[in-house]
Amino acid sequence: MSDLSDSVRSAKRDDWVPNVPSLGHGKSRIPIRLFSLTLLALTACRPHDFPTYPPNYREYAYVANTDSNTVTVLDVVNVRVDRELAVGTTPVALAASPTRNEVYVVNSGAPGASGSLSVIDAEHNAVIAAIPLHRQPVSINLDSAGKLAYIANSGSNSISVIDLTARREVALFGGGEQPDAAVLAPDGKTLVVANRAANSVALLDPVTGRVRSVFQNCPGPVNPAILADSTKVFIPCSAGHQVMVIGLARPADHQPDQLQTFMDVGRAPVHLALKPDGGELFVSNSFSDSISEVVTDSNDVGGAYMIGDSPVRGIVSSDNALLYVANYSSQFVAVYSIDDGKLTSSIRVGDGPSALGFSTNGYLLFVVDSRSGDVAVIRTAAQSQFAFTLLHAGRNPTAIVDKSFTLP
Repeated sequence: MSDLSDSVRSAKRDDWVPNVPSLGHGKSRIPIRLFSLTLLALTACRPHDFPTYPPNYREYAYVANTDSNTVTVLDVVNVRVDRELAVGTTPVALAASPTRNEVYVVNSGAPGASGSLSVIDAEHNAVIAAIPLHRQPVSINLDSAGKLAYIANSGSNSISVIDLTARREVALFGGGEQPDAAVLAPDGKTLVVANRAANSVALLDPVTGRVRSVFQNCPGPVNPAILADSTKVFIPCSAGHQVMVIGLARPADHQPDQLQTFMDVGRAPVHLALKPDGGELFVSNSFSDSISEVVTDSNDVGGAYMIGDSPVRGIVSSDNALLYVANYSSQFVAVYSIDDGKLTSSIRVGDGPSALGFSTNGYLLFVVDSRSGDVAVIRTAAQSQFAFTLLHAGRNPTAIVDKSFTLP
């Protein structure tokens, strides 16, 4: 996979394709500002500033450390590191089960070797299974029932379907060249596969694996975003400057899959952040240092806004009010007011912010810093938002997922 840090430090070449989630090979180091931030946490964040939880409530955030072959477990209730778990080689992607207390880790494996899927028991924070995969798996997506996982095997040009109860592969679909992601539509009727090297997007039947449609001419497609009603999918063409929009088939209306448009955005769009209400999405344009705002029903690009140095990930608050953007070639997360249409602040975090995740109640925002090997914690409810602490992770952390549950 590409090394984003080296590429961004160069002159931002036109031929470079941002490779998410592999966002650089940083060294594990704790910035000096950790001590000042920790002191600030002790003086500015008192116990009554945080929510109270029942004794049997548990919540953890899991961080994939690509170069350490580990997952760091953060105790969200107490805001501290709980432990570090050894998983497979080169963990790059995570998913939390919606129905059971489990977390799944995609291990991409050594070059030329097969990868694996680690299963973590969230109640005990222990690895309880390892499921063999194919070469270079890079992403994971679960069905709504948490029974099946769809994993894109970039090095094998295939999609694995994993029965998470039986802990085994039950189907292997042919993918295009170097699939970057396989995402199931919310209605469960379409599997959207972004084939990065083929510059194409394929729509598959998720039961049979039959290819229903293929759409070409999207350079380096990555990270599809599907609307909640399963009518439309947006795919950033990361090696270009557009977002492909596909209308998904509606058999009841005799409507086939169809290409709706290519929307012009900024250079190297690498991620889409969809508002919870689905009305708008925000494109992180890595080489343009900007975000583009898209109205999802009309496919209109409302405008582009300078946001920071190499934005690679965005996330929208549950009230649809704020967009947080990780600017990888910096030490800042930008805060953009959606209603006001402007940048309101920049929050200093660690070095190389690359992934974002909210706690279950949205009270905390976790920022994964790839180069400094830590996770900045931001209290979103504070009138003046800042990172009140940094929690140590492993080498080159690149992904995070949150899991909460109540013990019987």
